[in-house]
Amino acid sequence: MIKRIGVLTSGGDAPGMNAAVRAVVRACVFNKVEVEGIFRGYQGLIEGEFKRLNERTVAKILGRGGTILKSSRSKDFLTPEGRGRAAEQLKRHGIDALIAIGGNGTFTGAHVLCRETGIPVMGIPGSIDNDLYGTDHCIGFDTATNTVVECIDKIRDTATSHNRLFFVEVMGRNSGFIALKTGIATGAIAIILPEDEMSVDELIETLQSTEHSGKSSSIVIVAEGSKSGGAYEIARKVTEKYSEYETRVSVLGHLQRGGAPSCYDRVMASRMGVAAVEGLLQGRKDVMIGIINDRETYTPLEDAISRNHLPNRDELRIARILSI
Repeated sequence: MIKRIGVLTSGGDAPGMNAAVRAVVRACVFNKVEVEGIFRGYQGLIEGEFKRLNERTVAKILGRGGTILKSSRSKDFLTPEGRGRAAEQLKRHGIDALIAIGGNGTFTGAHVLCRETGIPVMGIPGSIDNDLYGTDHCIGFDTATNTVVECIDKIRDTATSHNRLFFVEVMGRNSGFIALKTGIATGAIAIILPEDEMSVDELIETLQSTEHSGKSSSIVIVAEGSKSGGAYEIARKVTEKYSEYETRVSVLGHLQRGGAPSCYDRVMASRMGVAAVEGLLQGRKDVMIGIINDRETYTPLEDAISRNHLPNRDELRIARILSI
């Protein structure tokens, strides 16, 4: 029987992680299971940074960005020795199961830990990149896209005032979800994704065609993982071949991770937190809780980290139609 569950957040932070932690803790209390908060992700797990949590210690965090449990990336956990020390800490603290909130790297570590030690683990997807297979959306993605849209709307004001071409770089090292969704939402003239590259020559053709139709300013959204380079590199290549526009570059960077989570992220994180606890109590392990078509589903961690969750290609087609 599971009598005590540990919960940690790892990797890049995402708005809504605190809502998930709150849901895990209160679902544990409701089911008369003790819960330990593990600070600084896997590094804190190895070093024994634990704190008993209850329904009051997670009060008033539902709408806070970031993570009260802190986060880190642990090189030690990549080694068998580090994972062995982590397992010893779980045993020492009487923890029967672990909930890991994070993205691809977090789940890779959780999957290996479960396979090596047999400790039941459950993943909750928290990643603004939205790149995990087994869920329609990851915690933090909705908030991040809303933040990006707000920023680009302001950039468009100055682009229009000065007849400029702006290249806006958004997060997405291996995933173009943020770029695609915000590109449609802000009327970008072009969207450059890791999954569907637009060459510089194709981009210039697009710029020329819209210039002939009378467009005097434009926004190009670039995912940071674009194979053509980041926004600065693409802007340089375009300027070398096409100097009709005065160009500027804005890299939105880590502000995309911050801020209070949206209503959607708060509700989704709450549902996932409760389902994660219930799944462990039902005997599930080495799986990720996700929501597909508004229903909670459990996907093997191995599938979540190895299978591709790709943007809707039809939305890319729609974006090109609407950019004229």
